[in-house]
Amino acid sequence: MAGLDFNGIFPPIITPFQKEEIAYNYLTENMEKLNKSGIKGVVVLGSNGENVFLSEEEKISVVSTVIKAVSKDMVIIVGSGCESARETIYLTNKLAEIGAQAALIVTPFYYGSKMTDEALIKYYSTVADNTDIPVLLYNVPKFTGVNLGIEALAVLAKHPNIIGIKDSSGNVNQLGQYLNKVDNSFSILVGTAGALLGALVLGCKGGILALANLVPEKCVELYQLVQEGKLKEARELQLRMIPVNHATTVSYGISGLKYAMDLLGYKGGETRLPLLPLKKEEKEKIRNILLEAELKINTNL
Repeated sequence: MAGLDFNGIFPPIITPFQKEEIAYNYLTENMEKLNKSGIKGVVVLGSNGENVFLSEEEKISVVSTVIKAVSKDMVIIVGSGCESARETIYLTNKLAEIGAQAALIVTPFYYGSKMTDEALIKYYSTVADNTDIPVLLYNVPKFTGVNLGIEALAVLAKHPNIIGIKDSSGNVNQLGQYLNKVDNSFSILVGTAGALLGALVLGCKGGILALANLVPEKCVELYQLVQEGKLKEARELQLRMIPVNHATTVSYGISGLKYAMDLLGYKGGETRLPLLPLKKEEKEKIRNILLEAELKINTNL
């Protein structure tokens, strides 16, 4: 497992709902389309998968459904982070049993003021010591209020079962500082498409991007352009995709992401409460943003 290749693009796939229930048929249909898009793998039960709204039984069912539908050559990462080390270890190993290849583990945050470097190093080291699959750290301060510092990362990167990090801070300077602290065997993945070009140029191996749920081919194209040294073309594509990414992550969140997916031929489905559906005027704004980015949409929605 330690030899997993994270060079490329990974969508943190959504969990589609219909009337509060998981629409497994939509999930399978989305995976069948994503299989053909050039992505490297998928993240199941990430933030965009509304994992905090799922029961343990649902999490296992969602991962199982994706594993059955995903291409065999793809890397399957699961978001198995819980608030306690004990629960995280339990869920991670449960998902490993059904085929998960790596665990993306978010920083604990409920007792945020106590999440010092010392606490985070102890937490992640304990988890990594006891999980059956490799661990990717997950830094997402906009949701957690906790930022994994440079020195803590430097310590954790030396653990043999901690093999990378997804950083969704959007802070390219911090990404650069992370890169200065690790060797090339440690995978640093950017977690926001708005910073993809800058992150790849600095040396990040790839991206786990919400945007790859709706335009995976564009994300893969940008990645490939950077690998080929075609930075002018990569810059143009990055700038074109920034408004789309902003609308479907920052402005309208998962509800906006799911609606954009519907417009672009995927099955977004509904969100689960307490997330609310979009208002009519919000849908219109997303439609216009997609059209301005020269994306072909379903005009019947």
